[in-house]
Amino acid sequence: MATLDQKSPNVLLQSLCCRITGKSEAEVAHQFQYAVRVIGSNYAPTIERDEFLVSEKIKKELLKQRREADAALFSELHRKLQTQSVLKHRWSVLYLLLSLSEDPRKPPGRVGNYGALFAQALPRDAHSTPFYCTRPQSLALGYGERSAGLSASMGTSGISSLGVYTLNGPTVTPQSLLSGQPPQSAAAQPLGARLAWALPVSCSSSSALAPLATRPLLGPPVPSSRVVRPRKDGEVSEAALVRDILYVFQGIDGKFIKMSAQENCYKIDSKVVLCKSLRDTSSRLAELGWLHNKVRKYTDARSLDRAFGLVGQSFCAALHQELKEYYRLLSVLHSQVEDEHGVMVCTESSLTLRRLLVWMYDPKIRLKTLAALVDFCQGRKGGELASAVHSYGKTGDPQMRALVQHILSLVSNPILNFLYRWIYDGELEDTYHEFFVASDPNVKTDRLWHDKYSLRKSMIPTFITMEQASKVLLIGKSINFLHQVCQDRTPLGKITPASNSADTPRDTAELLSDLEGAFQEKIDAAYFDTSKYLLDVLNRNYLLLEHLQAMRRYLLLGQGDFIRHLMDLLKPELVRPATTLYQHNLTGILETAVRATNAQYDNAEILKRLDVRLLEVSPGDTGWDVFSLDYHVDGPIATVFTRECMGHYLRVFNFLWRAKRMEYTLTDIWKGQMCNAKLLKTMPELSGVLHQCHILASEMVHFIHQMQYYITFEVLECSWDELWNRVQQAQDLDHIIAAHDLFLDRVISRCLLDNSSRNLLNQLRAIFDQIIEFQSAQDSLYRSALEELTLRLQFEERKQQKESEGQWGVTAEQEAEEKKRIQEFQETIPKMRSQLRILTHFYQNIVQQFLVLLMTSTDESLRFLSFRLDFNEHYKAREPRLRASLGTNRGRRQSNI
Repeated sequence: MATLDQKSPNVLLQSLCCRITGKSEAEVAHQFQYAVRVIGSNYAPTIERDEFLVSEKIKKELLKQRREADAALFSELHRKLQTQSVLKHRWSVLYLLLSLSEDPRKPPGRVGNYGALFAQALPRDAHSTPFYCTRPQSLALGYGERSAGLSASMGTSGISSLGVYTLNGPTVTPQSLLSGQPPQSAAAQPLGARLAWALPVSCSSSSALAPLATRPLLGPPVPSSRVVRPRKDGEVSEAALVRDILYVFQGIDGKFIKMSAQENCYKIDSKVVLCKSLRDTSSRLAELGWLHNKVRKYTDARSLDRAFGLVGQSFCAALHQELKEYYRLLSVLHSQVEDEHGVMVCTESSLTLRRLLVWMYDPKIRLKTLAALVDFCQGRKGGELASAVHSYGKTGDPQMRALVQHILSLVSNPILNFLYRWIYDGELEDTYHEFFVASDPNVKTDRLWHDKYSLRKSMIPTFITMEQASKVLLIGKSINFLHQVCQDRTPLGKITPASNSADTPRDTAELLSDLEGAFQEKIDAAYFDTSKYLLDVLNRNYLLLEHLQAMRRYLLLGQGDFIRHLMDLLKPELVRPATTLYQHNLTGILETAVRATNAQYDNAEILKRLDVRLLEVSPGDTGWDVFSLDYHVDGPIATVFTRECMGHYLRVFNFLWRAKRMEYTLTDIWKGQMCNAKLLKTMPELSGVLHQCHILASEMVHFIHQMQYYITFEVLECSWDELWNRVQQAQDLDHIIAAHDLFLDRVISRCLLDNSSRNLLNQLRAIFDQIIEFQSAQDSLYRSALEELTLRLQFEERKQQKESEGQWGVTAEQEAEEKKRIQEFQETIPKMRSQLRILTHFYQNIVQQFLVLLMTSTDESLRFLSFRLDFNEHYKAREPRLRASLGTNRGRRQSNI
């Protein structure tokens, strides 16, 4: 008898069957056949010694039982356990816990009781079907079954977490071993169990069947239902191709499939003998290797690039996480091709190219998505990178959308952390310029609000609206303005309560799923609290609204009594040449005017900022041309009243001051006419000239009164009322600045100080010049007339005095001299009349041109002003263009109606 070592495995197995059953070899033929089938099948469970998979199964079981808190606690405890070296076999402990947690009443799953199984009866066809014709159940899934299997085995965030058992599937459990024989008792099961567990756990079905496939035990071969194509000499086996494909999946060149640098793809060597179907299938599978290389190349190149920033590193981490799950799948697949000793197995139950096509379907889609995402994200960083990822989530494929949303939660986490630190602390630590808020360190404190912080529009993620981005910018800017400009040291927690930041990608995902809800509420709450506090500080500590009213009263001539008294006091100084003025003298007059009017009751903080300013002197200028009031601003209020705004106020003041001077001048002209009218009644030769002066003065007074009404009420008062309403309703400092700028722009535009109204302003200044010239002409006329009147009165007085003394009143020589002087004066009257006529004609021509420009203006208020200036159509009768313009405007109004 041969020794035990020399016996074949078949003989040993038959002897084992006889020993267990206690029967002869002939009687145990059926049991022996089934024992061989059990050992050669893939029914034996392959336990993956993966700690991660076991922990995931435990968490899934807890979640199925709706024990979310326990699942979270388990995850935390497992994480802490991993950081300690107390246990060396953590997987074993976790697997034991999972086994103990199973319900004993639950029917056995895939891992059956082999003792009971062996004691059961054989199938009915066991007598007629030889052993070598039988084979394990092969994988034959349709598309629906394949998708279901894949969905059941997908990880939470990875490509797949398939187990070995899932790939090959169980063998159908036989129903009977011996017909009519009941199952063995529990006492007989340990022997069967020892038979079932005789093979090691790591031994796959293919390794058990390999020695038997070469030596059939019974009878001649019977044709199988599966037709096997005979392989040509030198043709590569499918198993070798599968092994090569698994290497290609990892970006490693195989023995037969290698990367072609010219065509940038994996190709099978043309010298390899291979049928067309296997070649085509291999080429389709090799695409995963190319996709893997594309993603891996991007992550390897960017992971070490610090300039890529935190958002870019988060993107690379998300790609690494997906590749990790992909590698986990490949390790499972690789365990089906090689045994634990690295020996390649080839059985009908092992992997084939068709099976790989089925199981790599979803991973291929995920890799394609990742590769497309990598292509689209080339050259992008920060918020722009997050926008690129977000745009790929707008798809109807739920799996692709879930994948992109998971990556987006990782990528957006640094951005949201930037955002929360900015809106709650005012801190901006954006080393690599990834955040959509930019800071310019070269800007000084006085321009902090306007120039230091701005939006990088290219870095605004598409899931954040422009309105939200503007509010985010404003919140952090307000915090820094309070600290650096207002010197406010109030703790930020008292201004607005800080919310929880996006510490984890899960928190980020929750915010991204509710951008119009919780995310919007956080931004709105921080925006309203911070802006309200800033406005309170400006109004309470820095008197912003009082300074705004002071601008209206002093620089826009709203304090009437003060302006009138100031003009009266300044008149002797301002009529002098501009080069003879001294600022300290004018400042003293200003203080006198303040103390003598209601301006003395203003806040001292405001009055000390009011000052006199002399403009640049040009040749021939008088004090009226260079005098201006000034208002000093500094600190936080200089943010609203910037240098540009104060320049606008200065321009408006000069215009209003000149218009007020015209009104003041015409008042002096009217007083001169009223005072001299009775005195000059004794000089009838002047009646025509004086009448002409009265008519021209009346025209000028009407013009100036209408202009003053337009400027004071239609421009200043209406614009001021609108500004004040906007300021009262303002929610932040930007609203106040915008309302103030709009107010100044409107005042400048309607006061004809903008570029589009330059012609109108030139005509108006020419009219003002004519008024000054008319004052000079009338003063000269009255001066000559009063001198003549004085000489005549003196002559009559001397004449009466001599007559009262009994002498002749005048001699013939004196009378002749008197008549000659009167004649000379009368000869100057036509010259005065001519001068007035020329002045009147020139004035009326300028007014006519001014009216034509008003009629053709696009501003409706200016067109209405032209109607009031020419209320009796005096100029319309003399100027045909005014009639044409009037007709055009009537047609325009009718068309609008």
